[in-house]
Amino acid sequence: MSSKTHPRLRVAAVQAAPVFLDLDGTIDKTIDLIAQAARDKVQLIAFPETWAPGYPWWIWLDSPAWGMQYVQRYHDNSLVIGSPEFDRIRDAARKHGMWVSLGFSEKAAGSLYIAQALIDDQGKVLQTRRKLKPTHVERTVFGEGDGSDLAVIETPIGNIGSLSCWEHLQPLSKYAMYSQNEQIHCAAWPSFSLYRGGAYALGAEVNNAASQVYAAEGQCFVVAPCATVSKAMHEMLCTDAGKQQMLLVGGGFARIYGPDGSPLGTNLPEDQEGLVVADIDLGMISLAKAAGDPAGHYSRPDVTRLLFNKTRREPVVVQRSAELEPVGFEAVAPKPEAATSA
Repeated sequence: MSSKTHPRLRVAAVQAAPVFLDLDGTIDKTIDLIAQAARDKVQLIAFPETWAPGYPWWIWLDSPAWGMQYVQRYHDNSLVIGSPEFDRIRDAARKHGMWVSLGFSEKAAGSLYIAQALIDDQGKVLQTRRKLKPTHVERTVFGEGDGSDLAVIETPIGNIGSLSCWEHLQPLSKYAMYSQNEQIHCAAWPSFSLYRGGAYALGAEVNNAASQVYAAEGQCFVVAPCATVSKAMHEMLCTDAGKQQMLLVGGGFARIYGPDGSPLGTNLPEDQEGLVVADIDLGMISLAKAAGDPAGHYSRPDVTRLLFNKTRREPVVVQRSAELEPVGFEAVAPKPEAATSA
């Protein structure tokens, strides 16, 4: 019998609609869901992509000019890290002893980013990260992240990482995460109700398969929250018959997967709000790793390797006067390298 113990915990994936374009209302709902999860003895809860203040569905429904009517409101209701609104979620995590993976639209100065935060059960922010590359028309709203926060965080309940939406279709980004011994992965998704019948790649089958394959490839547990489109959201955005067909009510397909890809928990109907809950045992990971570890014993670095740039990208680098080059500094040309024999 093994002398080692492995964390066992109850996790939850949120399936719900935000209070759309209403940051305070969405934070109220976030706190209510954290309290609900606590009553169910959950220790880690994960929220969907851009949960606060909701996903900007208008970018898929009409022209940029038509969508401008929502832009100022979306900026005004996006979440600033360290703000009083952000601290309300930290306080709820501390009050209920809950680990929280939060998806949100981050406002930083004049720009927005698809962001995720990991908050521990004491309300401490362990990580914030930004989606590396917004997908397709998302680039009209959001900026890009960098490799500095493509990271797995070691915690008492396991090594936790997170990605958003179609980052789960980026093989190299996934491989970078696998290489960091990820054990619990929070996969944030919006609703799967866009272009149904017209764009199969945007639907639940393909995207839940991406979460499931991530679990099997990375030999980790995947908690995959997924938002829904409420009737109120649909009425606000879908102002004609064409839009009503392009974006449907519902689309919630929250899922949890084990390190062998097996489905866990009880799924909800796509238009129903609630939590998908599962009990997980990190001891199962070693069984999956024994079969195949793509970033470990199952790798072939002599054939293919990944270059992983962890440098934070800064648009402005400020130099103090003491750091400036002295007057009269003369650049010296580098010496040519000596020839080497084969």
